[in-house]
Amino acid sequence: MAEAVVSFLVERVGDYIIQEGRPLFGVGNQVRRAHRDLVFIKGFLKDADAKQRDSEAIRTFVAQIRDAAYDLEDVIEAFVLKVDSRRKGGIKNFLKRLGCIFVEGVRRYKIGSEIGVITITISDLKQDLQTYGIKEMRDSSTSLQLCEAQQLLRRTYTHVIDRNVVGLEDSVHELVGHLVKEEHRHRVVSIIGMGGSGKTTIAKQVYHHKGVTDHFDCLAWVCISQQYQVRDVLERIYVKLLCPTKEERDEIAKLKDDEIPGRLSRLQNEKKCLIVLDDIWKRETWDFLKAAFECHEDSKSRILLTTRNEQVASHADDNGFHYRPPPLNESESWKLFEKIAMSGRKAGIDAEVYTKMEELGKEMVQHCRGLPLAVIVLAGLLARKNTIKDWETIQENVGVYISRGFGRREEEHAYASWVLALSYDDLPYHLKPCFLYLGHFPEDHEIRMKSLTRLWIAEGFISLTKQRQSSGETMEDVAYNWLNELVERCVIQVGERSSTFENIKTCRMHDLLRDLCLRKAEEENFLQVVKGSQKNEAMHPVSSSSSMVTYASPMGKIRRLAVYLDENDDKLVPSLRERGGHLRSLLYIGPNDFRWFPKRKELIPSKFKDFKLLRALMIEGMHDGEVKIKLPREIGNMVHLRFLSLRRSNIKSFPPFLGNLICLQTLDFFVRDDYMFIPNVICKMNKLRHLYLPWRYRARGKLQLSALGDLQTLNYVSSRYCDLNDLAKLGNLRKLRIRLSSSQSKNLEKILDAAGCVLNGIRSLRLVNHVGMKSGAEVSQIVARCSQIYKLKLWGPTLELPKEFHSYSNLTKLLLSDCALKDDQMAILEKLPNLKSLDLCDNVFEENTKVLVFSAGSFPRLQFLELYALKGITEWRVEEGAMPCLCKLIIDYCRELSTVPNGLRHLTTLKDLKIEHMPKPFCSKLEEGGEDFHEVQHIPSLILQIPRD
Repeated sequence: MAEAVVSFLVERVGDYIIQEGRPLFGVGNQVRRAHRDLVFIKGFLKDADAKQRDSEAIRTFVAQIRDAAYDLEDVIEAFVLKVDSRRKGGIKNFLKRLGCIFVEGVRRYKIGSEIGVITITISDLKQDLQTYGIKEMRDSSTSLQLCEAQQLLRRTYTHVIDRNVVGLEDSVHELVGHLVKEEHRHRVVSIIGMGGSGKTTIAKQVYHHKGVTDHFDCLAWVCISQQYQVRDVLERIYVKLLCPTKEERDEIAKLKDDEIPGRLSRLQNEKKCLIVLDDIWKRETWDFLKAAFECHEDSKSRILLTTRNEQVASHADDNGFHYRPPPLNESESWKLFEKIAMSGRKAGIDAEVYTKMEELGKEMVQHCRGLPLAVIVLAGLLARKNTIKDWETIQENVGVYISRGFGRREEEHAYASWVLALSYDDLPYHLKPCFLYLGHFPEDHEIRMKSLTRLWIAEGFISLTKQRQSSGETMEDVAYNWLNELVERCVIQVGERSSTFENIKTCRMHDLLRDLCLRKAEEENFLQVVKGSQKNEAMHPVSSSSSMVTYASPMGKIRRLAVYLDENDDKLVPSLRERGGHLRSLLYIGPNDFRWFPKRKELIPSKFKDFKLLRALMIEGMHDGEVKIKLPREIGNMVHLRFLSLRRSNIKSFPPFLGNLICLQTLDFFVRDDYMFIPNVICKMNKLRHLYLPWRYRARGKLQLSALGDLQTLNYVSSRYCDLNDLAKLGNLRKLRIRLSSSQSKNLEKILDAAGCVLNGIRSLRLVNHVGMKSGAEVSQIVARCSQIYKLKLWGPTLELPKEFHSYSNLTKLLLSDCALKDDQMAILEKLPNLKSLDLCDNVFEENTKVLVFSAGSFPRLQFLELYALKGITEWRVEEGAMPCLCKLIIDYCRELSTVPNGLRHLTTLKDLKIEHMPKPFCSKLEEGGEDFHEVQHIPSLILQIPRD
């Protein structure tokens, strides 16, 4: 991990060097020298990382390198910000500088001296590499002994049939069907899942299934190690398929490397072959092997592969069948545990002892969350424990014992540890800090994707270098792609997706991987976590494991801190003692949807003055109707801050000193309470990329936003307190939310024409019209300028949509609420070619509209539809051929709707129907035996909320 940290810090320092106009004069040579030394040292850190587990001296050495790299970036940025601040401000600031030129010179000299000291430290550390016997290992190299041990441990064999198989019958049956049935023509069938989820076990059951052995003429199984020889892999497959004599084996051994793929391909065309490729990690592996698997379209041969990486499966065959093994349920988990841990005990021990062990075992098995490997390792550990005391001790530390044993040699411990550790070790260096950052969040926490990726950016994980390598993508695009890669590698899980199932909205971590994450973060001093109740105590990590297990003592300075809040906390800042001044990230986190009720107004003490190097500060959910929180002035001194979120907090005011935060990239001040006064200081934050203003606010005059050229998200710009002319200057704007609170019809068309290029680049638009019917035309004018939008939400009178609206080919998500649209507007809506999600709410149509008609051929790509609180609609008609792709339908609180449409039975793709808050007569018709049951009986999932009498 030191390699990963130093790598991204090297890129950050490199960015300062190559950026034009960066004021590094006076220290540029020192910075370049330190940068060169860090680049050199980086090549040795892979070996240092491997050796530090067994050497206290190397562990200390690695910590010194890590701290020196962090310190270098901190002091360079401080120097740059100091010089930049002196260069700006016009004649007034120039005269002020003349009066303080001596003081300024002293400050610059002091920072320059600090850079010099760090440069010397890095140079000395470079010289110490040889002293510690640390060898250079570039990315293409690796520790042979370590890798060979891991590969031997992971090597799988088809003749070793797992005895402890539980809950796999359905999985095996489905996979066998996709391999042998003629109607399934998948060339490649993939089993995808995280380490320990049972992929190999399932593959073995399939491989030995009678239906498979009867169907295929010949079979071959090969385990793909991370270090493999293409010739060796293909030769082993060929030998297993042919079952050759000794003479034939000798002939095969004499074949040239480029001859074997052709022979394998011909064999698969001539016979029905099943080839199992177990544990492919990378797409490149498939690329090296695929020539041997190219067959005719009518070939009956099949490939079964297992992988942790969904990209591998998709890369192998776009049309292949992908299978993710479900976790074991509670009953299956216990049955598996019982087979291993409890076998033979009942006859040999007291019944009371057995019952107590069973009780403890069932409690511990729940912690495994259905992960087969976790259950097996836990059961194997307890199988050798014969006293209640031993079981109770392990029960207190079950989380650690599942992932414990990293570096140990006992097989029952090491296998679980290697499986989890390998998933981490295989991550490229740029993903490791991103993965460890997830350790900030509590167990089972739903992590907001947008917050997470913006925190990564604030920390500098996505450097300018990485952005340049990504073909014009924004840093947000790069961060989202990295999040997707972590999902595809099965080290994090998707929580919630968008209504069209395309985008990730939240993610979470499996407990075992979170334990691994926290352990790695602690070993590398990457992160510290404390509970709110421990904030005045010495800091130590929090995990699902108890404190009995001791991690390596943290070395170096604390850089990141997460504080878990509970209802008993009355202040925010923990005691950080002398190490708090180096914090880069400070996150206060409660459970999902947690709202913290502070007991006093002076919530945030002046101790924030210690946190001058903070890049990220998150304090969300501080809310109580009676207590308003006052932000301390010290926050205004956090000039390094990139991310500040006070979302859903009851903040007293938007203080002017926030204008000092000139490095801010994300400012989330979204609160929905009383009107808040916003001073005209946002214009100073010219690096802002995402700005969330309060739901309601006031300002003196118009807020100036034209200087925010990097802005991508502008949430709730008020037409009353913001000058819409500024939109023309926001060339990177992608997400816009506008509250129309006063009529600007006289100048609006001119304003929109000037901002035409910017509005055409908008991808997500939300308009809230609080003026009334008169401004309906204004809404239409704005929407007409945003023809490339993907997502549109309209609240309030709209009356008519733009005439060209039906041709908005990018639009995939649409919400309309209280729009009072004219009857003929449905003819425009239903022609949208790529609309996938549609919400119709409240008075979406004008008052005299009684019948809602979805005509034949309407909404050709729609997958999700919600009708909510539609007023005045008494009848809904769905003609045959409408919504041919609809998957999910929600009807909620449409009290005047008497029945579901007759055409619902034609929606053969509909999988989920949810009926909520509807009259009892409406619901009764949909129950089995009801007069409309025939309309819904084909739908697999019907959730019918029947109102009480």
